Amino acid sequence: MSTCATASRESAESLAGTAAPARTWLLIEQTGPWGAHALTESHLDPDVGRALEAAAEGTGVRVALIRRPGRHADCHGTSRQRMFLAHTAPGHSWIRTTTVTDPRAALGLDFTALGTGDHHGLWEPYIGEPLVLVCTNGKRDRCCALLGRPLAAELAASGSEVWEVTHIGGHRFSPTLFVLPYGYAYGRASAPLVKEAVEAARDGRIIGDHCRGRSAWDRSGQAADLALRGLIGEDRADALDVVRTDTVWPEPKPADSRTPSSQAVAGASPAWVVTVAHSDGRTWRVTVEQRADGAAAPASCGAPLGPPARMAVVSVTAATGVLHGTPRAASS
Repeated sequence: MSTCATASRESAESLAGTAAPARTWLLIEQTGPWGAHALTESHLDPDVGRALEAAAEGTGVRVALIRRPGRHADCHGTSRQRMFLAHTAPGHSWIRTTTVTDPRAALGLDFTALGTGDHHGLWEPYIGEPLVLVCTNGKRDRCCALLGRPLAAELAASGSEVWEVTHIGGHRFSPTLFVLPYGYAYGRASAPLVKEAVEAARDGRIIGDHCRGRSAWDRSGQAADLALRGLIGEDRADALDVVRTDTVWPEPKPADSRTPSSQAVAGASPAWVVTVAHSDGRTWRVTVEQRADGAAAPASCGAPLGPPARMAVVSVTAATGVLHGTPRAASS
């Protein structure tokens, strides 16, 4: 059976720079089936789901539903629901948790403050094992169910602190997941790789293998972070931070000399200069371009064929000069 995950894997599409951006995650336990748009197509009251989406918009908070791996009977009898808040910014990562009888309690949260990493002492600190969130929403894309659910079940059987999650983007990279508190996402994952990622997270590290990026940043920042890590051999999760991202556009051609240079050239793809700082004081400028020159493939099962937009790291420059000029591609 042909799937988007098969097509992506066969085309060797890069994983780097493809994580869903979110500085803070709000995760709400909701048993039973999930629809394609789970916040309004599940046993969660759809009015509550719509209100949560509206409250989170533009704040840096992403809301998702979670449930424990296993069979999910169509029942409404759950009386207690777990909720997690997790902030993923470097040097300021945290997880808070509580249990509620009514998820409407989440509507009273200060989403703006949470997006900046300020929890105001809300709920209780989570002190358990790193959390593993595996995307399993088959109504969103069949690859997530076919590949994600078996992985989640295997991890649960091995004792990992794992939850199924509704949607974290990138169906074609299934099975896909992210690990909290640092918020690094992984794709085309296997149980041994996830266990290695969890062990690394316990020690405040990440693994670069199959890594999609840290959700705290947009995709250009994710690509820059991973490229620099590969260059300098840095695996400590909080050693690097994206401190600035500047969008740049190609200069107009001579025929377009009347067009202001600050104005984007029609049809041109954007590029970014991403400033990445190390905790030891070093900084680099990473140039990232958006390209669409890869092999045509569907973004999800049933979608039309098209070249994926990818992030291509074309240079990494330190104060002493260019360290690396070989392009490194990252799809989104």
